[in-house]
Amino acid sequence: MRSLEEILKDGIRDIPDYPQAGVVFKDITPLLADHEGFSQVVQALAASGRDADGNVVVDKVVGIEARGFILAAPVALALGAGFVPVRKKGKLPAATYEESYALEYGKATIEVHQDAFEPGDRVLVIDDVLATGGTVEACLRLVRRCGAEVVGTAVLLELSFLPGRERLAGEQLTAVVTV
Repeated sequence: MRSLEEILKDGIRDIPDYPQAGVVFKDITPLLADHEGFSQVVQALAASGRDADGNVVVDKVVGIEARGFILAAPVALALGAGFVPVRKKGKLPAATYEESYALEYGKATIEVHQDAFEPGDRVLVIDDVLATGGTVEACLRLVRRCGAEVVGTAVLLELSFLPGRERLAGEQLTAVVTV
């Protein structure tokens, strides 16, 4: 069996100048196509939803559109928790809360259904990449606005050359790999 480090090295590739010039996109599709690698990543992310004794400490797992969905749904299943999508503006059919934020290469707005959580639900937020932290920060505000408690945030990849971790100071944050 390959180590998680080997799996990540083989499964994440750089795509220069995507989605625009000057941005290096981290493509995780090779990782997702690798059953062993995908399984190990899901388990690594799910560890953030367990305490030191291995007990599940979350009721819901949030996935941030779009690649966060791919990671968060199997994490929710692994934890026996519900899955809640946080989507781009205009993609959810019922009443929503929204938050706007700056991306590393633009601006965006995300939404969550107003009834996505029960008061006091314990929530783990999952995303693929932590860059500037704007998306995760907006998502945390949405979860809290719904009356839920954020237990932590877990990301597959943290870009250490961008200020995401600093922006989320005081939050419980775990990255499977930091570059």
